[in-house]
Amino acid sequence: MITTESLKKDAIIKVEKELLSAMKNCDVKKLDELLHEELFFNIPNGQTITKSMDLETYSSGNMKINEIESSEQEINLIGDNAIVTVIIDMKGTYFDYSLDGKYKIIRIWKSFRNKWNVIGGSSIRIEKKQ
Repeated sequence: MITTESLKKDAIIKVEKELLSAMKNCDVKKLDELLHEELFFNIPNGQTITKSMDLETYSSGNMKINEIESSEQEINLIGDNAIVTVIIDMKGTYFDYSLDGKYKIIRIWKSFRNKWNVIGGSSIRIEKKQ
């Protein structure tokens, strides 16, 4: 039986895939669509970035992702919000810093007029690749 909850989870799975694809392909237009204007996101070095900072990093070429894969995704729905935890295995660079490794990500999505946007999140490195 298809429920509202299962439809919301399916939508979140879809936008999560779109987000990873946009990150890998430096698709700033798609990232602009998926990220909320008031986004706050903590990156592994402890810095809090905004949407404009994130988009600038991609458009300038300072963020390059060669490979990105997700696993162990969990989705918790609370009203018009979705909290996603996921393991991301990534290879790439952020400025001159290697991103090669595994990261635990938490992302908060909110539905605005039937469109999901990331409003916040955080990431930590959980394993360094050899």
